[in-house]
Amino acid sequence: MKRAPFVFWRGPSLNSKSNYHIRSISLPSKPHPLFQQCEDHLLRIAASDVTSSFSSSSISHRLSSLLDLHNCVNELFQLPLTQEAFVRERNEKWVDELLDGSLRLLDVCTAAKDALIHTKECVREIQSIMRRRRGGISGFTNEVRKYSASRKVVKKAICKALGTLRSSQKKGTFSSTNKDNVAVALIGALREVEAVTLTVFESLLSFISGAKSQSKMSGWSFVSKLMLTKKVACDEEDKADLNEFADVDAALNSLSCQEASKSDNVVDSENVQSELQQLELCSQDLEEGLEGLFRRLIKNRVSLLNTLSN
Repeated sequence: MKRAPFVFWRGPSLNSKSNYHIRSISLPSKPHPLFQQCEDHLLRIAASDVTSSFSSSSISHRLSSLLDLHNCVNELFQLPLTQEAFVRERNEKWVDELLDGSLRLLDVCTAAKDALIHTKECVREIQSIMRRRRGGISGFTNEVRKYSASRKVVKKAICKALGTLRSSQKKGTFSSTNKDNVAVALIGALREVEAVTLTVFESLLSFISGAKSQSKMSGWSFVSKLMLTKKVACDEEDKADLNEFADVDAALNSLSCQEASKSDNVVDSENVQSELQQLELCSQDLEEGLEGLFRRLIKNRVSLLNTLSN
């Protein structure tokens, strides 16, 4: 009895004129369960993107889900049938595009990690200064300016990373004219994995830059049709989105303005310290999620290179 085809749904993009695009990818008559597991992970991330608010906790959850997805991809790489497909196709253009894509994922992941580490270091420095002043708020103008200058450096790096990321998304995904069912299934699965990973990274970078909200599904080539019906229900959640990076930027800017104008409207230093603490915890959590994912991305690339070199 022939099994139903492996199906990916193409959801609506921001620049798309049509509502739905459906792409079907044929598998061998007895596909390995790992292909279905990969699809299940993609569906969960799609559901999270549609139903979750734009917050540090939701992005942290998506990073964890991405790690599960790429763990599944690594298991897929270890299958004899997929390794044989890679060896047969090693001279095909899509294999080179896949390798280029793996480097792109590592570059974007590194940019996000660097932004988090740099911001966290600046936060700890200004926290230390505030503790030594024992809660006082005067005389912080220079320190706040240093922090603001550091944030500008971070935002500039993020802007560059986002530009590279979005440019790569516009170039399209890898493809092949080969009719081998296993190769076609691999191409279909891996192109979706790359697209989904880049989209989550885009959300993360935007969040670190201080964006309060982001349009859902920007850049997704894959989303479950069933999940699309839930998007409208999430619109109200966007109004309550919290961004620790933006909140600290605003709080320190208010403190700096108060110093410059010698205003009588005193900024509560305890609240500022609390927001700094929240930002430090948020940065640490996101950094740990990225570190685990970064290690997995490296291992997957090494596994692929080892297979192709045999």
